Amino acid sequence: MSIMRVVQVSHPNGPLELVEREIPEPQAGSVRIKVQACGICHSDSFTKEGTFPGIHYPRIPGHEIAGMIDAVGSGVAGWLPGQRVGVGWHGGHCGHCDSCRRGDFVTCQTAAEVPGITYDGGYADYMIAPAEALALIPEDLSAVEAGPLMCAGITTFNSLRNSGAQPGDVVAILGIGGLGHLGVQFAAKMGFKTVAIARGADKGPLVRELGAWHYIDSQKEDPAAELIKLGGARIILSTATSGKAVSAVLGGLGINGRMIIVGVAEPFEVSPITLIGGRRSIVGWPAGRSIDSQDTLRFSALTGVRSMNEVFPLERAAEAYERMMSGKARFRVVLRTGH
Repeated sequence: MSIMRVVQVSHPNGPLELVEREIPEPQAGSVRIKVQACGICHSDSFTKEGTFPGIHYPRIPGHEIAGMIDAVGSGVAGWLPGQRVGVGWHGGHCGHCDSCRRGDFVTCQTAAEVPGITYDGGYADYMIAPAEALALIPEDLSAVEAGPLMCAGITTFNSLRNSGAQPGDVVAILGIGGLGHLGVQFAAKMGFKTVAIARGADKGPLVRELGAWHYIDSQKEDPAAELIKLGGARIILSTATSGKAVSAVLGGLGINGRMIIVGVAEPFEVSPITLIGGRRSIVGWPAGRSIDSQDTLRFSALTGVRSMNEVFPLERAAEAYERMMSGKARFRVVLRTGH
């Protein structure tokens, strides 16, 4: 019997436990992936704390997966052992409801498959994934670089490329953390006049290195007023968790401007006059399908967009998870297996 290491949660609010399991075999329509890296996302708390409906325990978390196909189940076309692949939040779909049949997986959230939640994820040496969940990883990206792009990367990239902004438009990124530092890079590489907004003068040099055209220190300046001085933002991509910070920047949207929420923020206040007077709007964005993940990986490899990561071995997953949840990790935290 072949054995692998996994880090599992046995029950809601249970500890992350390093245990051994038998290496699983891929069933029809799925592949086995030898995991090389797996990012730790705040959404992994859904599994750790049991706040997502329908989780069956024990469960292995992790949906920012990068590795190599190790075995292929029957009925899988186009994927072969040895290919480097990633799996993200959209880890397959039910295939039964009308939304799934027409490819509209956004409205099929309740039936969507999510690694680490509806099936075992990437905190492991091996994992099984549906073939439709796979994204090809370019050779220019290492597994550690690719992992965080499968959730944090696709969320920021896909929201920006579908935002309606054109090259030369003012696009502001609110919050320069695990999502925001990627948002700044993607916005700059897409040709937007990228404005980074965060707290503290120390962030200025960093965001300019990432490609920002301008920096607003919200501790010293009114971010909405500063954006208006720049002509008003066509798009504000909000990665912040502070509801107060979100409210403070809304007035910086230009006419027909749009705020896109990708960070899970506290409730925030909105003045209807702010929205009505400038035909402004607020929307959310959920990530994307596996083809969107593949596009994210390709764009990142081509343009040099990279996640800034703190790397831990699999056996230190509990420590790595707590570092991410505590907010002490500056950007992303990634688990690396021994492969």
